[in-house]
Amino acid sequence: MDEDTIRERGLAPLLAELATIDAAESPEELAAVLGALQRTGVGGGAGLYVDTDSKNSSRYLLHLTQSGIGLPDESYFREERHAEILAAYPGHIAAMFALVHGGDHRETAEAIVALETRIAAAHWDVVKRRDADLTYNLRTFADVTADAPGFHWRGWLTALGASEEAAAEVVVRQPDFLTAFAALWSDVDLATWKSWLQWRLIHARASLLSDELVAEDFAFYGRLLSGTEEIRARWKRGVSVVEALMGDALGRLYVERYFPPQAKARMDELVANLREAYRVSIDTLEWMTPQTRQKAHAKLDKFTPKIGYPSKWRDYSSLVIARDDLYGNYVRGHALEYDRDLAKLGGPVDRDEWFMTPQTVNAYYNPGMNEIVFPAAILQPPFFDAEADDAANYGGIGAVIGHEIGHGFDDQGAKYDGDGNLVDWWTDEDRAEFGARTNALIEQYEQFTPRGLDSSHHVNGAFTVGENIGDLGGLSIALLAYRLSLKGQPAPVIDGLTGEQRVFFGWAQVWRTKSREAEAVRRLAIDPHSPPEFRCNGVVRNMDAFYEAFEVTEDDELYLEPARRVRIWN
Repeated sequence: MDEDTIRERGLAPLLAELATIDAAESPEELAAVLGALQRTGVGGGAGLYVDTDSKNSSRYLLHLTQSGIGLPDESYFREERHAEILAAYPGHIAAMFALVHGGDHRETAEAIVALETRIAAAHWDVVKRRDADLTYNLRTFADVTADAPGFHWRGWLTALGASEEAAAEVVVRQPDFLTAFAALWSDVDLATWKSWLQWRLIHARASLLSDELVAEDFAFYGRLLSGTEEIRARWKRGVSVVEALMGDALGRLYVERYFPPQAKARMDELVANLREAYRVSIDTLEWMTPQTRQKAHAKLDKFTPKIGYPSKWRDYSSLVIARDDLYGNYVRGHALEYDRDLAKLGGPVDRDEWFMTPQTVNAYYNPGMNEIVFPAAILQPPFFDAEADDAANYGGIGAVIGHEIGHGFDDQGAKYDGDGNLVDWWTDEDRAEFGARTNALIEQYEQFTPRGLDSSHHVNGAFTVGENIGDLGGLSIALLAYRLSLKGQPAPVIDGLTGEQRVFFGWAQVWRTKSREAEAVRRLAIDPHSPPEFRCNGVVRNMDAFYEAFEVTEDDELYLEPARRVRIWN
């Protein structure tokens, strides 16, 4: 690690970028500077990215979305429970400006926070912005400029590297936000917008600069916002930079060392077993009509599983890397990735692309491609253990597989067909019944508050419902898959535990977690997953098999009356 060069260069690379903001003499020029900086990893007022068209999954389109704030979510600007964070925010901005420019910048910081508060007021909340129907608004570029006058969209788009031709049609996720942002761009004075963009730039580059900037950035975003007492060692932060800019290069090495062919074969088998269990479940659902059941099977048959690592690795040969230029490497790396994304426009959809690296301990369902993806790194304890018995693994990785398949049939995923198109394939009767069951789940989770927090920090049931459906369906189907795997034979009793008890223990062990109070609060605001304790206990109390396995009675804390237990895919 060449820390000496970082110290020697000091703020020079940042000051060079700040100078481009200072040089802007009009809102139009500043919009172009904003676009150029966004291309290199700086957050803007409106986000721009490429994704498949939700109503025509065979093509790519540009998508416009809300952005522009430096706190985790719009709720931090309006809810009393986040008042301490908001009150400290101007002081942090002023401190960062002082480290860059010297002097007192409290007035500037207050103006920036006032502007971000107005931007946040136009943001959609977390519940509204997860709605697949509400966030699909197909517009022409002419529509965007007409509906959101005041911002210089053409200059901004050109600086980002996109042409008007490429933006002939765009998906606008929150139309009224764009209108509000553009109005602010013309209403608020240029000096304030320049200060705001300076702040966005300083924040984006802080981790690459002096020890003092790194420390102040961590004091607010790490210690105050997340409750982390100690910053990670520099070498670990360095690995994270490489991970962000060249994740596939690391992934290739990871796979060679830690993902043997037999691991992929075992995962293939588990995925096949979980899909078969879903088929059995769909066939036996009492509440689903034959018409919807047929289409559910058709969608399940079209699922594409991706396991371990991509079939082709990302090419970084055009990335210019200089050993003595961390700042430049970071800027160039982000620009390369942005350009790669924009280059998709007008071309065929790449259905082999991965949106996680193999070394990521996670998994995902992509509704636009109807695919379930399991990176190599998730095939390790507590999710998967080659030395453990099948029951434990079905409760771990089996339930994760079931969870991701279940996203194809959650409250939003169920709006997409087997080809990844946003189209309603449910009968009105089934949609109403499904809605009633999901609403009951929402009501349950609204009552949950993580240990150590007061009741104002309860789970947002409507925000987390998609993940809660995935958890409930995933564990239910994993249990069914385990039963099917026994082929009618009795499950072995191991260490005094039955097979089904071990499935439940496997699920519980996955969610053994410690969390700092500040981080728990932050996740409640921005994470669509419920806190880990409820991913376990909130699920099992809805499953009759749990009561039978552990002889749960009305005297037990997790007991839920049979009439209140939610059953969706079991």
